[in-house]
Amino acid sequence: MKVVEFPQREDWTDIVKRPAIDTRKLSEFVAATLTEVRLKGDDAVRRFTSEFDAFEIDQLAVGEDEFVEAEAEVTEELKAALAVAKANIEKFHAAENSAPQRVETTPGVVCWKRSVPIDKVGLYIPAGSAPLFSTVLMLAIPARLAGCGEIVMCSPAGRDGKVNAATLYAAKLCGVTKVFKIGGTQAVAAMAYGTESVPAVYKIFGPGNQYVTEAKLQVMRDGISIDMPAGPSEVAVLADDTCVPAFVAADLLSQAEHGQDSQVILVTNSREVIDGVLDEISRQVELLPRRETARAALANSTAILVSTLDEGLDLLNEYAAEHLILAVENAEQIAERVTNGGSIFIGNYSCESAGDYASGTNHTLPTNGAARAFSGVSTTSFMKTITYQKLSEDGIRNLGSVIETMAAAEGLEAHRNAVVIRREYLG
Repeated sequence: MKVVEFPQREDWTDIVKRPAIDTRKLSEFVAATLTEVRLKGDDAVRRFTSEFDAFEIDQLAVGEDEFVEAEAEVTEELKAALAVAKANIEKFHAAENSAPQRVETTPGVVCWKRSVPIDKVGLYIPAGSAPLFSTVLMLAIPARLAGCGEIVMCSPAGRDGKVNAATLYAAKLCGVTKVFKIGGTQAVAAMAYGTESVPAVYKIFGPGNQYVTEAKLQVMRDGISIDMPAGPSEVAVLADDTCVPAFVAADLLSQAEHGQDSQVILVTNSREVIDGVLDEISRQVELLPRRETARAALANSTAILVSTLDEGLDLLNEYAAEHLILAVENAEQIAERVTNGGSIFIGNYSCESAGDYASGTNHTLPTNGAARAFSGVSTTSFMKTITYQKLSEDGIRNLGSVIETMAAAEGLEAHRNAVVIRREYLG
């Protein structure tokens, strides 16, 4: 990690700049792939699967026998762990549901809203260097709690033509309706536009590589909703002398091992903390199976020494991390002052891994600074809101003149007349 001491405020943006790629060729490639799938359906999906994933596929859907085989492959220990994680995620996400409230804005004018589930949703579950079966829980559970009628999932198969066993087991456990052995851009295209085998959905969720992310952004222009713009995974840690350097190093490495384009940031008011954390990183990274990936990510990463924790918090609110760990004294009070962040981890024992797997919060979070304006996935992400209003005779009498005045000022006479005709009818 680079070390920067006491940077000027005007330099913060450059110091914590995320890794960037040239998306021009990527955009053209993704657009061509989307068009092919839109026009040629299953045939295009099979061709791209053969070309990109190096195996031939006949039946795109996962069959019942494959679910049975997958369940047999998953260890009892992992099944038990998934059951605990599922219960915690359900408990947290179920608490989001609230009863609609009716508000009388003017005597005789009552307004309210009702949340209804999105009928058809698509979940993308990556399986590149690591099968992210935990993401199945994070997406399928709130989708089911929201009441989505059709929950379609796509996940790339390995060269043996099979989807990861734990991923299939989690899908069955969490009520996914249909699973397809499709990955990458072609998976997003299939769910967005529909094919002979894959039903079209109204909203697509899930992380992925740069191709998946670009595909989601492009189908959004065609009216398909997506969860959020996403980029490489990231974590930031605000630490002081009360932190445990070994814990902080472990948390930084837990994100660094995600991918070479991941980024981790340490902000502290103590040079001793930086030295201790860097020593621990050097020791711990050697023990990781994915150490080369972690090292590449660390090259994108920075440890920053600031004068005060207040200054450090200002810097991190500007950075807007996907995950923010507060390894500081009075962490809970400082957490109340966080304005930009996907998910906040409070205190020395709140490791980011807890949120990734089993604490109950969702791990599908805004990255690349999107936490300034976007929220992580929740039950409400799988719902839409419909508003209602009911005007009685008194309501149109009481509010009518206001509506007429505003409509006339905008020059919309038919709007004004819709009120006038009712008021005249009532005398």
